Amino acid sequence: MILQNMRNIEIYCENTNQYKKYPLGTTLSEMAVDMGIESKFPLCGALVNNKVREMSFDIVKPKNIRFIDYSHPDGQRMYIRSLFFVMYSAVKKLYPDAKLKIDHAISRGYYCEIEEMCDDFSDVCVQRIKAKMQEIVAKNLPFVRQGKQLSRILDEYTKNKLEDKVRLYADSGWLYAYVYYLDNIPNYFHGHLLPSTGYVEQFNLEQFNGGMLLRLPSNDDFSRLRDYVQQDKLFGIFREYKEWAGILEMADVGKLNSLVKQGKAGEIIKISEALHEKKIAGIATEITQRETLPRLVLIAGPSSSGKTTFSKRLSIQLAVCGVRTRMISLDDYFVDRKYTPIDEEGNFDFEALEAIDVEFFNQQLIELISGKSVELPRFSFAEGKRFFDGHMLELEENEILIIEGIHGLNPKLIPHVDPELTYRIFISALTSISIDDHNPISTTDNRLIRRMIRDARYRGYSALETMRRWSSVRRGEEKNIFPHQENSDVMFNSALLYEIAVLKKYLEPLLKSVPENQPEFAESLRLLKFVGYFKSIDDTEIPPTSLLREFLGGSSFNY
Repeated sequence: MILQNMRNIEIYCENTNQYKKYPLGTTLSEMAVDMGIESKFPLCGALVNNKVREMSFDIVKPKNIRFIDYSHPDGQRMYIRSLFFVMYSAVKKLYPDAKLKIDHAISRGYYCEIEEMCDDFSDVCVQRIKAKMQEIVAKNLPFVRQGKQLSRILDEYTKNKLEDKVRLYADSGWLYAYVYYLDNIPNYFHGHLLPSTGYVEQFNLEQFNGGMLLRLPSNDDFSRLRDYVQQDKLFGIFREYKEWAGILEMADVGKLNSLVKQGKAGEIIKISEALHEKKIAGIATEITQRETLPRLVLIAGPSSSGKTTFSKRLSIQLAVCGVRTRMISLDDYFVDRKYTPIDEEGNFDFEALEAIDVEFFNQQLIELISGKSVELPRFSFAEGKRFFDGHMLELEENEILIIEGIHGLNPKLIPHVDPELTYRIFISALTSISIDDHNPISTTDNRLIRRMIRDARYRGYSALETMRRWSSVRRGEEKNIFPHQENSDVMFNSALLYEIAVLKKYLEPLLKSVPENQPEFAESLRLLKFVGYFKSIDDTEIPPTSLLREFLGGSSFNY
């Protein structure tokens, strides 16, 4: 029952398409109950004037409101952060001297490790933590958000051995900040949380590769967990890049900022680029040392993973190994626009394999492998048509054809080519540092940031337009790229340890241009807050062959 108040405020609810007046200070939770908001999944929060807010948020001015549940990306983020806090609290209660690290997403869940345990880590430990988490959920304890002087928060973090957060905030210059409490245990998870622990009843915790796998509810059916996906190669590349971060003693943003403050940005860039070059050289060596030299090297990866620059750098390293290369792009084998498949929203589905003329592509590959000369197609994106301009290609006996395109790992792409003649590479920006021990950086965010900058600089798209297209791009990746990534012979992490700190100054004005009256405004605020944790690094020392130059400009390669 909403109490009467001398002053009422009018809100517009997008869920019900109605205006309604409430007393000043009415919370979102109270409004949802009063309006009988129904949702497929549990309500997580709301977009208030396109800003994400918790259910405890009280309204003091007229607002537009849209309640969101677990099916919304921000609802899922709130659920995951809250579950992280429950796991942290469980570990803290069971093993007070241990340190929980939430490393990265893997196998449709999150990989976590526990360091500095007095006992050997085992499945018994995992089951104890899981049981404690279930106990905390059953108590339905509130997540309490408080604003405090930053100095007081840092004192609490220090007492609770949260050195990673102390590093992150110590030089922020803030006077006040927010901290969350769960059963009097402080922490912060860089975004909004759910009202209480009872909301996160769906999860599982399993022993996994020397650590733990935190499993999450399905995006489509909250009553069951996401399907487990075996991703051994992907896990291996995450381990490798964790070692790279260790070389630079730079596991989190706080440590990166500290090194930048010490004037070591140039050193970070040089070592990061050298590690990339070493990895690419190693891949080239592996290709050339195979018993049978591959004739085709297929390079696949999601949007903004740096496929084009990687292909050119690999070509150089193969030349160092004495092997010449030629390059073609799958984009030139698009079917004419009128034959392009349509997605569920009625738009052209350029990410579908059917958007490629697979038969013609295979025909030309077989002719090239057999030593014949072919006239390569070109594709006009402006006209939506294939054309030929007399560009001929003939592979010599010791030459390798590098093929770059999103479908490179799909077994249906080259059904008529002997697998022994192919070498497959998956590339993506698999971010290797975290904000702090309990807040991993999304690989999707890394690529979206790259794409917004590239679209603005070279394609004439605003950040708003890029964000509007992003959900469609992501659906295409989930359907056509990621299911095949474990088919690769090798994976390459195109993320650079320093890159967000460099991209920050290019991204911020783009995000600030997103109007408040657009749904994407909430995403722009989230990303602004994210990049705000990084101290800026100037890009003058980035070499012209860097993968980052594909997005920033200044590359010595022709695209």
